[in-house]
Amino acid sequence: MVTYKYVGRRADGTTEEGMIEAFDEVEAAAKIREQFSAVLSMKEVHIAESSGLMKLLGSNIGGSKLDSKAFTLMCNQFATILSAGIPIARAVKLIADKTADKTLHTMLLEVAEDVEAGRTLSSSFEAHGGRLLPPTFVETLRAGEEAGNLANSFDSIYHHFDKQTKMAGKVRSAMAYPAFVLVIAVCVVIVLMVKVVPTFTSIFANQGRELPFMTQLLINISNFVRSTFVYFLLIVAILFVTYKLYGRTESGRMLFAKLQLKLPVLGNIAELNAASLFANTMATMVGSGIPMTKSVSITASVMENYLIQQKVNGMVARIEEGRTVVDSMRESGVMPDILTDMVGVGEETGEMKSTLDTVALYYDTELEMAIAKAIAMLEPATLVFLAGIAGFIVIAIYMSMFSMYQGM
Repeated sequence: MVTYKYVGRRADGTTEEGMIEAFDEVEAAAKIREQFSAVLSMKEVHIAESSGLMKLLGSNIGGSKLDSKAFTLMCNQFATILSAGIPIARAVKLIADKTADKTLHTMLLEVAEDVEAGRTLSSSFEAHGGRLLPPTFVETLRAGEEAGNLANSFDSIYHHFDKQTKMAGKVRSAMAYPAFVLVIAVCVVIVLMVKVVPTFTSIFANQGRELPFMTQLLINISNFVRSTFVYFLLIVAILFVTYKLYGRTESGRMLFAKLQLKLPVLGNIAELNAASLFANTMATMVGSGIPMTKSVSITASVMENYLIQQKVNGMVARIEEGRTVVDSMRESGVMPDILTDMVGVGEETGEMKSTLDTVALYYDTELEMAIAKAIAMLEPATLVFLAGIAGFIVIAIYMSMFSMYQGM
């Protein structure tokens, strides 16, 4: 919607200034003529850009990141309400009023205005969603509009993203405990080395006796940490900034993507995650009636690993040349053989959607098992690491205490 500032003249000859929102000048002029006999002047203005205060007041404090759970709930609500036969414009308003997420609420209000003015739902979401909405969402809606079954499209989107949200939640919950323990461990070790250990070691050092090897090593490590702690933080900050800047370049993204796939344990998880994403996304796109080239292109955009994303995107040109999807996948060499063979079966039998659903379930299970296995390995490794550090400090201190008592 565009905002216009106008001057209108009434039938009695008086003039009045005002502002109005419309898609273009023609619609704006038509709206103004409903209230005035003539339009004297009209020009486009940008309120949000011209006034810093208005921009601040109109913004949502706390960022504009879309909450995945709120988005998934919205898709489910649309599927339910549209299935009941409620008009689209009314459905958007109803869901907007019930949405607690501020970003999604604002977006839905803008979409509701556009839909009431005659714009399609998919183009409205595309215009106001920007980069917040996944490409699969808009394209599935567009396909649903063309087929005349938006409710089914929303239901398909809901099941797709509900599965992805639950999978991401399982990963986060599984990683929460090891990550928490590791962070606490690092903080405790730093405090011990910087504050606690020097207090004990200074007592032993003042005795004038030769300290045991482990105690002397502990003192040296503590002194090193204390003297280089600031430089260590500086180096970490520099490495982080370098990683971020280099990671934005083409060569950097490709290098980090290759390294991710070569990492032990994590590399296998990245490959299984890519296979799961490919199968689930392609199943949703094909089931919505989206053409194969468009389906593959959208699927490529949701791949998290950049190398795999480029390989999948390269399949589009091969399919456009007339090759089959399975041949394009084999030439790319990026997807597992099981997934590739199953896609070939789906093409031959004409049951691509059901075949992809089956293989997606397989890779979802494999991914969950791989993550569970990785967590099972990480937890004892973290505990052994903590026990080793704590044991070293305790033994070093006790050896000095025994040495001091023996000399008394």
